[in-house]
Amino acid sequence: MIIETVQGDITHQQVDAIVNAANESLLGGGGVDGAIHRAAGPDLLLECRTLGGCPTGAAKVTGAYRLPAKYIIHTVGPIWQGGGHSEAELLSGCYRNSLAIASELQLQSLAFPAISTGIFGYPLVEATKIAIATVKNAQFSGELVRFVCFDAETENTYRRLLA
Repeated sequence: MIIETVQGDITHQQVDAIVNAANESLLGGGGVDGAIHRAAGPDLLLECRTLGGCPTGAAKVTGAYRLPAKYIIHTVGPIWQGGGHSEAELLSGCYRNSLAIASELQLQSLAFPAISTGIFGYPLVEATKIAIATVKNAQFSGELVRFVCFDAETENTYRRLLA
């Protein structure tokens, strides 16, 4: 499995599935979630309404609609509360459960955002270490995991910690 990082827009990634850093309702929001919902179009919201939400750390899959990917895997990252509320385990679960869905669907390529590091406030370095370690230790049967970073600081952090 190749693990790479790029700076860019996750909605433009040519991969089998992109991962959405969603909220528990799965009905859209800000940041990555809002961008994915806007780019995918209104049919994504219609499908998400049938899923009954998603608990923190878990993942669910939908079609990708107007995106170049085939699927969107929605996962709900933890809100940072100082580290004493199982945040690390929940964040690791986001990556692990997303990879499990990708493997079940026999997908070969998957793109992740930096889950929980935006409005949910997870410290970037700690979140990046969890993301990389979880992906490296996962039983993903595909060929490529790409971390798509919105800005240069995030990409530099991923590149440094992947090296």
